Amino acid sequence: MRFHVGEIAVCLAIPGKVVSSEDLGLARTGRVQFGGIVRRVRLDFVPEAAPGDYVLVHVGFAISKIDEAEAQRTYEALAEMGELEGELPPE
Repeated sequence: MRFHVGEIAVCLAIPGKVVSSEDLGLARTGRVQFGGIVRRVRLDFVPEAAPGDYVLVHVGFAISKIDEAEAQRTYEALAEMGELEGELPPE
């Protein structure tokens, strides 16, 4: 997600819920749900993340684990800004 603050473009991480995870040997991936959309995401930076956990995802990589309340607050803030619409179209 990218939006502009003055002259600067800012990229944000989006919260998602880990649905499943898989160790591929050299990489760890998972299926992460963003609302009604599920995408494959790299989980290498959050080895502790397990199905049911919430993670922040930036450009296809989960970059940190967060709690459900924080994920919900982030969804609400993004919805208020109108930044969720069309951000994650179906694959």
